[in-house]
Amino acid sequence: MEKLVEKAEVLMEALPFITKFRGKTFVIKYGGNAMAKNDLKVAFAQDILMLKYLGINPVIVHGGGPQIGEYLKKMGLESKFVGGLRITTKETMDVVEMVLGGLVNKSIVMLINKYAGGHIRAIGLTGKDGGLIKARKLDAQEYFKEMGHFRPTELLDLGHVGEVEYVDTQVLKHLEEDNYIPVIAPIGFDSEGNAYNINADFVASSVAGALKSEKVIFLTDIEGLKDENGNVISSISVDKIISMIEKGVITGGMIPKVKAAASALKSGVKKAHILDGRIPHCILLEIFTSEGVGTEITA
Repeated sequence: MEKLVEKAEVLMEALPFITKFRGKTFVIKYGGNAMAKNDLKVAFAQDILMLKYLGINPVIVHGGGPQIGEYLKKMGLESKFVGGLRITTKETMDVVEMVLGGLVNKSIVMLINKYAGGHIRAIGLTGKDGGLIKARKLDAQEYFKEMGHFRPTELLDLGHVGEVEYVDTQVLKHLEEDNYIPVIAPIGFDSEGNAYNINADFVASSVAGALKSEKVIFLTDIEGLKDENGNVISSISVDKIISMIEKGVITGGMIPKVKAAASALKSGVKKAHILDGRIPHCILLEIFTSEGVGTEITA
């Protein structure tokens, strides 16, 4: 009986959050170990479906760097990186589109649909579908200067690496009305029809900003943002994050994530969350419990 009472208490704790977020949109960047391990894949799919059944509208943006690297290797193509960005030739971009827009995207869609029921279904998209993500070639010098962790002296050409210029939310709104869960591969296009490989964190940020979503959530392979003493920070403002970058507390690959979070908040998103995707059901634990399991970033 005590266990049953505990279950009831958990449900009652979640009730205010369910009421608060019903009808809202959450944009979730899916990647890392959460996307690689079978038990975490299942937990993620279940979390997404739970959100949808509770009346929240999840929009997923996924990565797929390791999978791209694996297929490039199979095809005898070398993976070259500069400051964490993959140099993407025309030949490499063809593989990126095939892997991200095909293999990876459809595997996520099928996983969610496997556990879905009734009138709810996931559907896969790239930025080309419905004119979703208009992109431009990334200015490498400007990007590395902004990230602060790598400053090349020579002019760099990263090839088909892009940045988001504009997000047309029309197709996403139609899908929401019809109870579909969009799963977006981070591929954009320009006015000449060129395809671009875009950092999934920044795609998630741009989509969240365009939708004016309630939350943007980044799944990572760390516990959350940590202070100078190595303690996880449960809640922090954007201003303090900028200060931590300047002091060298936040470094390396975490800088693009927090920059993406800051950009989303500047665009009108209410809150950003950096979660440890290695924890099963981390999304539900962060959203529907008072304690949470990651770092909440506020404007």
